[in-house]
Amino acid sequence: MQRNASTIVVLGTGGTIAGTSAQAADNIGYTAAQIGVAQLVVAVPALAAAPLECEQVAQLDSKDMSFAVWRALALRVAHHLARSEVAGIVITHGTDTLEETAYFLQRVLAPLKPVVLTAAMRPATALQADGPQNLLDAVCVARAPGAQGVVAVLAGAVHSAHDVRKAHTYRLDAFSSGDAGPLAVVEEGRLRIFRPWPQAQALGVQPLPGAGGDWPWVEIVSSHAGATGALVRALCAAGVRGVVVSATGNGTVHEELEAALLEAQAQGVKVLRSTRCGSGRVMAKPADVLPSAEELTPPKARVELMLQLL
Repeated sequence: MQRNASTIVVLGTGGTIAGTSAQAADNIGYTAAQIGVAQLVVAVPALAAAPLECEQVAQLDSKDMSFAVWRALALRVAHHLARSEVAGIVITHGTDTLEETAYFLQRVLAPLKPVVLTAAMRPATALQADGPQNLLDAVCVARAPGAQGVVAVLAGAVHSAHDVRKAHTYRLDAFSSGDAGPLAVVEEGRLRIFRPWPQAQALGVQPLPGAGGDWPWVEIVSSHAGATGALVRALCAAGVRGVVVSATGNGTVHEELEAALLEAQAQGVKVLRSTRCGSGRVMAKPADVLPSAEELTPPKARVELMLQLL
């Protein structure tokens, strides 16, 4: 990163942080993605003097995140990272698929500058909206000396893209890094770091399908009591290229579902075993017949499988 770099680029994609509700006391009956990213920045007085640039890449509820938005976002992030005057990037995002976007960007870009995703659990019109503080903290992290890689900043905690997952449906501290724990915390505008910033080799944006291009079809199925292989066989017949199984415990799979997954694997369909448990990883054993996704959650394992298939 250039020593004289000072500009932070804030890219907006919508989400609850940009949401509005008819009543300030309503924290769940809001409409996401209503306020532009420039307005979100203006609403944080502490950012008034900061050298910021704002750009609206998308405006959607993150439950509706698409491959087209992922590609556009990756291209814009790569563009701004290449500018010598840019110190880092902040992305405002919805909470529902934040962990997937963060993992995707880290695997594709593995940036040497910080790319910080932030979000909110309450809309901008809430009595005690959490978005402004999260945005302020995200800019703090994006400006931190030595920071790099894709991270998420919410409720004062800094999570790596590899580890972050949404762990609660409603609370303001809804995100966790599982067993790994957060990378750092933001305390009154200062960063306290616990472990190293993310480092990896970038896959690059060049392999990403263009506008209208086909992304590899990968689905997630769940193992549970009474599971069958019918869904997996139907997916294979329809042309699925990869299947992630959200397994029980340490990657255990119902025998009937496992039989169908082995059939799929023999037909050339890629399979990964993740776990439906909230914490922990799938510890591989020598006798395993289905590969482990290690510590990746099912949604992240799906992203990983898609990128492998590209």
